[in-house]
Amino acid sequence: MAGNEHVATAAAILPLVGGAANVTSVTHCMTRLRLGLADRSRVDDAALRALPAVLGVVEDGDSYQIVLGPGKVARVTPEFARLVDESADTTPAADAATGVARSDDAAASTAADALASRGAEIRAERRSRNRTPLKLFLRRIADIFVPLIPALIGCGIIAGLGGLLVNLGWAGGLTSALTAVSSGFMALIAVFVGYNTAKEFGGTPVLGGAVAAIIVFPGVAKVEVFGTPLVPGQGGVLGALGAAALAAYVERWCRRRVPEAVDVLVTPTLTVLVSGLVTLYGLMYVAGEVAEGIGTAADWLLTHTGAFAGFVLGGLFLPLVMLGLHQALIPIHTTLIESQGYTVLLPVLAMAGAGQVGCAIAVALRLKRNTSLRKTVRSALPAGVLGVGEPLIYGVSLPLGRPFITACVGGAAGGGLVGLFSMLGTKVGATAIGPSGWALFPLLAGNRGLGTTAAVYGLGLLAGYGVGFAATYLFGFDSATLRELNADNLPASASASASAPAAAPAATGIAEPSPAQPSEP
Repeated sequence: MAGNEHVATAAAILPLVGGAANVTSVTHCMTRLRLGLADRSRVDDAALRALPAVLGVVEDGDSYQIVLGPGKVARVTPEFARLVDESADTTPAADAATGVARSDDAAASTAADALASRGAEIRAERRSRNRTPLKLFLRRIADIFVPLIPALIGCGIIAGLGGLLVNLGWAGGLTSALTAVSSGFMALIAVFVGYNTAKEFGGTPVLGGAVAAIIVFPGVAKVEVFGTPLVPGQGGVLGALGAAALAAYVERWCRRRVPEAVDVLVTPTLTVLVSGLVTLYGLMYVAGEVAEGIGTAADWLLTHTGAFAGFVLGGLFLPLVMLGLHQALIPIHTTLIESQGYTVLLPVLAMAGAGQVGCAIAVALRLKRNTSLRKTVRSALPAGVLGVGEPLIYGVSLPLGRPFITACVGGAAGGGLVGLFSMLGTKVGATAIGPSGWALFPLLAGNRGLGTTAAVYGLGLLAGYGVGFAATYLFGFDSATLRELNADNLPASASASASAPAAAPAATGIAEPSPAQPSEP
């Protein structure tokens, strides 16, 4: 039955994005089906949002993203790709028929076509404003690291299980095996980063992986740089990122200049040789210093300014997401996990989701007569508790405007509390990135034992829930908005548009707030 449901979801989505002929690429991340589209104007946004399986839609540069949620997206994507492939044979005829129909319609309704053309121009202009060099670069960085998240999660949970067994003194023989299973990926993560980096920067992926593998090769200990022997793994993922990007550049340079007759021999050799030597005698040392600086800075930040830093990070994380700047944190998280065993930043940032949960509960209590919005809260709240915040953000707090801000206040409170405990000597970290909320408990690690670490994280969640609830209940609505939103059977879309004050765009950094605007948290 579940398989049929995923096939039905894919079949329902395909015609609403303009059919197979309009789909140029199909990928997915942890929660979103990401599509490349030939003609954005052929997408029916309203109909897509109305599908029961769709939690929201997001347009991010050239990628059209349909939010389906974790688990579901991994099952719907292959079915969607299969439907696109199966439709390829009939696409030419369908396009021809569509073209004739459009030609006839154009002759009959010139005004409508002109209006549609103007709309397309406005959307293109908006996309071009978002295609800043910084955001494009950060999107590339995210595309390198996001595919690694499932392995980080799986290995992190196994590592946590092994640590728990060690603390309890159980299954001593099994713990060594669990350590090997959980550590294998982290030992070679630089190779996977190099592979994805070369692919993203237009090089041959395996050459990027080959150059990055130099970083983790034990034999580098025999190489001295500035009179000091290198350490295997020095520079970590940052070194791998730089090495593979350099390899892609060298390869592209060679492809343009090396004769075709010897290209297959010369280009790979020069790519690995030049990039490898630069990696050994430069990048590993520099990246190692940077990685060490990141760890030192993170420790100092939470040790000396923990409460303040946690308050700021927890409160501003969702606005950072909406601006696309959160992607810069991904390599920082990965570097901390690689060097220290866990990232101390993720539990603080996860408090942003706790604020959303508290906010949603307050919204449901304040809008007792708005059955449609209360239904949205009821359906999205379990996912929010487990750390999947998109349904609550897109369906509840963001379209309402002011509650999004009060939810951020809740996140700030939770982050500030976790940061305060860091100042007092109890660090809370996560061995992987991706999950948050209650789903992060199996991945927690710290310097005070699992029980203490889990207790501090739980207190942070409770603070986020409580402050997010109180701030929203007391300050989330004015009297006029409450009267309007508590009208009987008011549709959810009307609720969103009726409540959002003009301050919402300024608070979120979005020109036209809607459930579909933010980038992925």
